[in-house]
Amino acid sequence: MSFRPMLVAAALVLAAGLSSPATFARELPHTEGQRPDGAAIASANAQATDAGMDVLRKGGNAFDAAVAVSAALGLVEPESSGIGGGGFFLLRRASDGKVVFVDGRERAPLAATRDMFLDPATGEPRPRQTIDGPLAAAIPGLPAALVHVSKTYGRLPLADALAPAVALAEEGWTFGDKNLAMMGWREAALAADAGAAPLLLVDGKTPALGTRMRNPDYAEVLKRLGRDGFDGFYRGDIAKRLVDGVRAAGGIWTLDDLAQYRVVEREPLVFQHRGKTVVTAPPPSSGGIALAQTLQILDGYDWSKRSELDRLHLRIEAMRRAYRDRAVFLGDPDFVDVPVELLTNPAYAAGLRAGIHPEKATPSAMLPGVTALERPDTTHFSIVDAEGNIASVTQTVNLPYGNAMVIPGTGFLLNNEMDDFSVKAGVPNAFGLVGDDANAIAPGKRPLSSMTPTIVVGDDQIAVLGTPGGSRIISMVIQGVLALDAGASALEAAAEPRVHHQYLPDEVSIEKEALSPELRAGLEARGHVIKEEPRTWGNMQVVTWDLTDGDVEAGADPRWKSVGKGSTQDGGIFR
Repeated sequence: MSFRPMLVAAALVLAAGLSSPATFARELPHTEGQRPDGAAIASANAQATDAGMDVLRKGGNAFDAAVAVSAALGLVEPESSGIGGGGFFLLRRASDGKVVFVDGRERAPLAATRDMFLDPATGEPRPRQTIDGPLAAAIPGLPAALVHVSKTYGRLPLADALAPAVALAEEGWTFGDKNLAMMGWREAALAADAGAAPLLLVDGKTPALGTRMRNPDYAEVLKRLGRDGFDGFYRGDIAKRLVDGVRAAGGIWTLDDLAQYRVVEREPLVFQHRGKTVVTAPPPSSGGIALAQTLQILDGYDWSKRSELDRLHLRIEAMRRAYRDRAVFLGDPDFVDVPVELLTNPAYAAGLRAGIHPEKATPSAMLPGVTALERPDTTHFSIVDAEGNIASVTQTVNLPYGNAMVIPGTGFLLNNEMDDFSVKAGVPNAFGLVGDDANAIAPGKRPLSSMTPTIVVGDDQIAVLGTPGGSRIISMVIQGVLALDAGASALEAAAEPRVHHQYLPDEVSIEKEALSPELRAGLEARGHVIKEEPRTWGNMQVVTWDLTDGDVEAGADPRWKSVGKGSTQDGGIFR
């Protein structure tokens, strides 16, 4: 069944001029005369937060600090991100209110083909080829993004912003709880790779907690990046080493793949929600559109008069519909025509809302389409500096420890972002990923992402938030925004118990004890299938800036309280 008739009907509503969709914006009110009392950084690792604060102390701005945190996370959180992967930088400049979305997403190699992961004899996906090894790796975008953000928006030389990560790599970083938890899934694959095993394992096994890990190769790559910029990674010795290593292992990278990579500056997606301006990720992220759809569906209800059970039911139903559209229509906007204006129009949201029964779950089988289930590995950090500059950044290597492959002498893992493409329309891969032709593999194309770095601007507060979590990123950011609406602090928003629905499978995933017995029974009575997950998910990082008194707060997700860190600077004193 096609959605096109529904879209045509919605288009007629738009033509009538009854509603205004989300827009792409280049600037927002720049809070003239308003500055925070200090700076705040929330990231998934204390060593990375400290790197950002160190750069702020040395006179850098939020964008310099973002480069520092990003590079440090790539070292101390190799399971989640790194310069072998990519990321999105959502930035707001205080001096003129400029907002920009820096797209450093990975690209498919130029020799990639639509059916490259299918068995020629059966037409079915070949197991694990999008997960482990050289074919799984797309062309990294994060190094180019670091160069671009530093050169275009930073204040310090790039080498100075990278210096804390260089020092950590040379002097050693501490192997922690999250590194250990994620490595349990990937130890065998890491052990099988000649570059990854000596870098990340000790005698072929997972390191003990607290092990001091050194990485001089990573330090050298960062030094070259700081000295030579784009050419330090994408041309010359490092580029040749990467291409030779990938091709020797059976991959298809070329020097042209690296030399032709470009960061893309895109205008962020901007929409109104309960009197606030939400600034978020445009395609190739699916997150901003799904966030806009869900919140605009919910904005049609008198929220304050609804019971807690009603609010939860309506949120689940709104997410169900947004995730359906996500899978069908979204992909790289440089390759496919994404109907952003239509999908984010309040009139379209009203049509979706009309199909929601106030007291009964809608079976997903009644809403045709496909969806994707992604793995929960990525990282996010949020920054506000003392001038009011803002960075909301989400970056990734996709699955835990990427493709488990390190080219010897480089010091970093490669990604397995080719797994984020739809390898065959309507057919799941080994991890349940299902997509459609909009997200099909093509040379130079960026895979669809759920990363949703977001900034929410209200009359009395600016909030900066985001999280890892694969397809659950979107539902967590929705929860975070709604929690902040209700008066939650940065830490409370990051700690919010998680509830997720993504259309298929037709079930409500919850963290252990996320719902009271009464709420759970109420949802089940309305027809919702509840699945309590054995572990938590996500790692939300939130910073808030109170516009009335200038106070800033950093909230790092307490699910990893021994690892993440929110830090603030007040009156020149960092804590």
